[in-house]
Amino acid sequence: MNKIKIIERIHKIGLVPVLRATSAKEALIIADAIIAGGVTVLEVTMTVPGAIQVIEQLVHHHGEKLLVGAGTVLDAETARSCLLAGAQFIVSPALDVRTIELCRRYSAPVMPGALTPTEIVTAWQAGADVVKVFPCSALGGAKYLKALQGPLPQIQLIPTGGVSLSTAAEFLSAGAFALGVGSDLVDAKAAAEGRTEIITENARKYIGIVQEFRAGNK
Repeated sequence: MNKIKIIERIHKIGLVPVLRATSAKEALIIADAIIAGGVTVLEVTMTVPGAIQVIEQLVHHHGEKLLVGAGTVLDAETARSCLLAGAQFIVSPALDVRTIELCRRYSAPVMPGALTPTEIVTAWQAGADVVKVFPCSALGGAKYLKALQGPLPQIQLIPTGGVSLSTAAEFLSAGAFALGVGSDLVDAKAAAEGRTEIITENARKYIGIVQEFRAGNK
């Protein structure tokens, strides 16, 4: 799948679950629960033990039915390893120009993290496909995102940090390209306790919020 189609698919789904877990096994259990809820995109963070192997397994088992990205990627070397393992997009909490350059060389979508207007524009000028606004909640959440979109409508933004079932619609209304969702959806405690149905149900709720918003704004 080429870069443009991957970005379009992320926008269509409207959701990027940020998968953190204490083990590779737990990560795969959480991934299955999210997929069962109808979400077909995942960001496996490098903080997961054996994260690159988790990416390989998800790609092997699900193929193009699932978009698998790598998150918390801090340098170009890690980005390259993730892409070779099958990751289809790269996400970072910070801006590293060399990582952006590497991803462009591989024609892979890259979503660096930035927070201030200067950082966001710098990331965009360096070649970011989408900019992850992180931690968005620290500067006002959806209100901050809306303020950014005023002077920067040409930059696609994914807010991460502070996105929940109660704020998701507000972030979408503020102009979010998609939603970066962490523990509010990716509930590691529920997975550890064997209550994966909670994760599946939350995934369905998020998909419902995105679909309802899009239907009302055609």
